[in-house]
Amino acid sequence: MNELSNILADYLEPELALLIVSMIPFIELRGGVVLGAALGMNWMLSLIICIIGNVIPVPFVIVFGRWVIRWAEQTKWLGPWVHRYQKKILSKADVIHKYGPWGLMLFVGVPLPGTGVWSGSVLALLLDLRLKSAIPAILLGVVMAGIIMTVGSHSIIGVVQMM
Repeated sequence: MNELSNILADYLEPELALLIVSMIPFIELRGGVVLGAALGMNWMLSLIICIIGNVIPVPFVIVFGRWVIRWAEQTKWLGPWVHRYQKKILSKADVIHKYGPWGLMLFVGVPLPGTGVWSGSVLALLLDLRLKSAIPAILLGVVMAGIIMTVGSHSIIGVVQMM
């Protein structure tokens, strides 16, 4: 992520770099917020841009995800990876089965490896969750993750700058 964020920050306006970084799977808002803090951006502006960037892929993943998964499963080189990914994602479905949309919000909102908007959207897709409950839960999870990451990032960077 460091190389990619450096390239984006060097060649794009910081706001656009944050938006793009926040849309990238596995990096998402978590990387965007850290990049915004590292660039010395206003925390509120950075948070808003990262939330917007992070939610842009959600409807596309939920609407077109099933088609992409079916196509990828049929390819020789993506098929095994897709099967492993689905199995891994579905192994985390207990929290959604137990708490429903609140579980999906927690899954997206707690910034741990393997969670986030992309994984949460795929999980909602694989569990056939209704859009009217999945999308608000994912959006609330994004805001939750954004707040957690903003507080953490600015606290750590503030301490480092004081040293």
